[in-house]
Amino acid sequence: MAPITHLSQLDLSRRYTYADYLTWQLTEWVELIRGRVRLMSPAPKRQHQDISRNISTPIAWFLRGRQCKTYVAPFDVRLTHATPNGDASIETVVQPDICVICDPQKLDDRGCLGAPDWIIEILSPGNVSRDTKEKFDLYEEAGVREYWIVTPEQKNVVVYLLGEAGRYELRGEFYTPGLIPVATLPELPIEWAEVFEEV
Repeated sequence: MAPITHLSQLDLSRRYTYADYLTWQLTEWVELIRGRVRLMSPAPKRQHQDISRNISTPIAWFLRGRQCKTYVAPFDVRLTHATPNGDASIETVVQPDICVICDPQKLDDRGCLGAPDWIIEILSPGNVSRDTKEKFDLYEEAGVREYWIVTPEQKNVVVYLLGEAGRYELRGEFYTPGLIPVATLPELPIEWAEVFEEV
């Protein structure tokens, strides 16, 4: 069977698994959302990259020598419930802009298996509905404890925390200078002005 090297070789109406995903040799970045192939946005704009660096760098410095680890896209996060079928039963593989994982058992050579503790998505014009609705629901269902949505144009950070009922609750919306509290890493100071520095 010929290797899958281009998106046009995939049937976008069918469902795929992580086992399928591992065989693809695509040049495009894709995610699997409940078995459906989703093409990632084109290469992010410089503004998106600036914000990603402004957030991920202080997190990485803060976590040096600690158990929690931070990763930036591209980094496969397999959101799954444990089953004996392994890769063939995993239907959701996402590439969060930034994620923090505090359970080393979830990390392997291929990325993260299970829900990260904290995910940050930076909106681009093509991914607004995906990150604010589709991924919001996915992350909530998978048990991602803290979810930040960053909107570069509005210089806005919306923070959600998973409540006791397993639903996201709005922790706050931050659009002016000041500290943004981090529930996952309470001692980590994230300053709004530094998130949007040079943006």
